[in-house]
Amino acid sequence: MEVPASGQPMSAGPNAAPSLVIRNLRKEYRAGEPVLKNVCFEVTGRGMTAIIGPSGTGKSTLIRCINRLVEPTAGEIVFLGRDLATLNRKELRMARRQIGMVFQEYNLVERLSVIENVLCGRLGFVPLWRTWSRRFPAGDIERAFQLLDAVGLSTFATQRADQLSGGQRQRVGIARALMQEPNLLLADEPTSSLDPKTSVEIMELIANRASERNIPVIVNIHNVALAKRFANRIIGMSKGEIVFDGPPTGLEDAHLVEIYGGEDWLE
Repeated sequence: MEVPASGQPMSAGPNAAPSLVIRNLRKEYRAGEPVLKNVCFEVTGRGMTAIIGPSGTGKSTLIRCINRLVEPTAGEIVFLGRDLATLNRKELRMARRQIGMVFQEYNLVERLSVIENVLCGRLGFVPLWRTWSRRFPAGDIERAFQLLDAVGLSTFATQRADQLSGGQRQRVGIARALMQEPNLLLADEPTSSLDPKTSVEIMELIANRASERNIPVIVNIHNVALAKRFANRIIGMSKGEIVFDGPPTGLEDAHLVEIYGGEDWLE
C-alpha cells in the first residue's frame, strides 16, 4: 500500500487545515460483513480527488457516507470541524447545504424545467412556502441563469428536464450542485451512463467550475484514464480498503493490479 505522508492535493498549502477528515470509517450492510474497512483520509484545499476501484469495493458507499445518504456503521466524518456522523436530522440538513452532490442517475425532477431544477439547489436555504409556490429570490434566479450559461445550457432554461439528453441532464445536475455554493462537491459515477466524448466534457466541466470557485471535489469513477487526466490525487480501493493514495503520476501498473486484480486487462 502506498500512502504519502500528506495525502493531500498539490494545491493545498503546507499549513492548510483539512476541510474533510475521514477516520476509521466502517460500513456494514450485514453484520460482520464490512463494505468499508476503517477507511482514513483527509481532503485539504481545492482540487479533485478521484476514487477508483472495481465494482463492489465500496466507492459509492464511501461517497454517500460522507453526506450520510448512507449511514456509517462506525467512524468519524469531520467536515469543517464537525463530525457529520453525530449530527441530528436538523443539524445534518444544515450541514448538507455546504456539500454539493452530482448523482450517477442525475436525480432531476423530470416534470420541472431546467431552470427550476437548478433552483432546487437552494431548497435548503429558502422558506418552505417559497419552494411550494416556486417563488425564489431574484438573486437566486439570476445566479441560476448564470450557472446555466456556465454549463452551456442557457438556451434550455425553460425546457422540461425529461426532454434532455444524458449529458445535458448531468450538466443540469452540476449546475444544481453549484447553486448551493458548497464547500465540498461530491460526484458519484457522474460519467457512467455517458459516451466517451460526453464523459470527457462532463469531467472537464466539473473540474473547471469547481476550480473557479475553489471547491474541493471527490469523484467516484470507474474510468482510470479520466481519473488520471482530471484528478490531482487518486485513491485506489480494493475490498473496502485504500491500497493507493497519491498523484496520478505515481499510479503504476503494479498498483492497478493490486486495485483491480490480475494483469490480463492491462494494455
